[in-house]
Amino acid sequence: MLTLPPLSLYVHIPWCVQKCPYCDFNSHGQKGNLPEAEYIDALLEDLSQDLKYVQDRKLFSIFIGGGTPSLFSAAAIKRLLDGIQAQIPLVDDIEITMEANPGTLEHDSFKAYRQAGVTRVSIGIQSFAKDKLNLLGRIHNDCEAEIAAKSAHDADFNSFNLDLMHGLPNQSFDEAMFDIEKAASLNPPHLSWYQLTIEPNTLFHSKPPQLPEDEALWHIYEQGQKKLAELGYQQYEISAYAKEGYQCRHNLNYWQFGDYLGIGCGAHGKVTLPEEDSILRTVKIKHPKGYLAAENYTFETTEVEKDDRALEYLMNRFRLISPISKAEFEQRTGLNRSVLNAGMHQAKNRGLITEDNTRWQLTSKGQMFVNDLLSQFL
Repeated sequence: MLTLPPLSLYVHIPWCVQKCPYCDFNSHGQKGNLPEAEYIDALLEDLSQDLKYVQDRKLFSIFIGGGTPSLFSAAAIKRLLDGIQAQIPLVDDIEITMEANPGTLEHDSFKAYRQAGVTRVSIGIQSFAKDKLNLLGRIHNDCEAEIAAKSAHDADFNSFNLDLMHGLPNQSFDEAMFDIEKAASLNPPHLSWYQLTIEPNTLFHSKPPQLPEDEALWHIYEQGQKKLAELGYQQYEISAYAKEGYQCRHNLNYWQFGDYLGIGCGAHGKVTLPEEDSILRTVKIKHPKGYLAAENYTFETTEVEKDDRALEYLMNRFRLISPISKAEFEQRTGLNRSVLNAGMHQAKNRGLITEDNTRWQLTSKGQMFVNDLLSQFL
């Protein structure tokens, strides 16, 4: 039987200074002054239209992503957070994350965002090498990246994350390891370290850069994982590493098939309706002009069919390193654990999964071949 999971909120702010050539997110280059006040008004009205999905829960986490949310002033972020709390109560120790880029922090200081109510920031560093930053279309340099990390420390956030990429054009093994060492020297509680991939509808897709060979990519990944562990960062998700107690709670709720409301241009949501034995996915109007002019902000609502729930759960849950509770599977999907028996049997025979009475656990081989593992359940 379906039970209500924790509820998070994702807020999308779609504007950037300029679109990066690898980015396939719903983001738009800034042209003139941003409609800051109008957009906050729309976000809060958008949220009010989704209150039917709250079902007496408090918000477990809030994530303000983009785009580049740090293009908005701290005063606007405070008005947003105050407006959210006026509509939905928050848990006492709520995690409120805001994405920021080093090149946009002239708008307001990290201390101002901390005073506005943000408890955690995620800073898009990507690399500390000047030539790599230029290739990636980033507007900051290595010095600004270092200053941003130190400013996050000084602002006394509960936590902060540095985003790093590897497998960059013409990136050597030593350069990739230097980025890890440099980031760790700034002592962030959390590091995201993920491989550059070429996605459709990006500039890199139409004009692909020369990326390292597969063998070189594997060597970087394998040795990078070892180095992160030596530096005190525990891998808890495919591309996320944290010091003890600093995992991103918002993302954990995503990957554990929790619920989340999505407000803002193109934002996605997932909500559970136990009384209707239903799981819904929502998508909001994508383009800023259409969104700001809307009366109803929802573009599409679809139901996750029962036959699809198991696979959707596993597609999320297999991102995490931690064991999978069989009881959690039943609570989050409303399905009996026996529906996974055939797939889990095949996965065990191939050394991808181990199992006991209460949980399943990915093996190190399973973590390496997640897509192959998922194919056992198609």
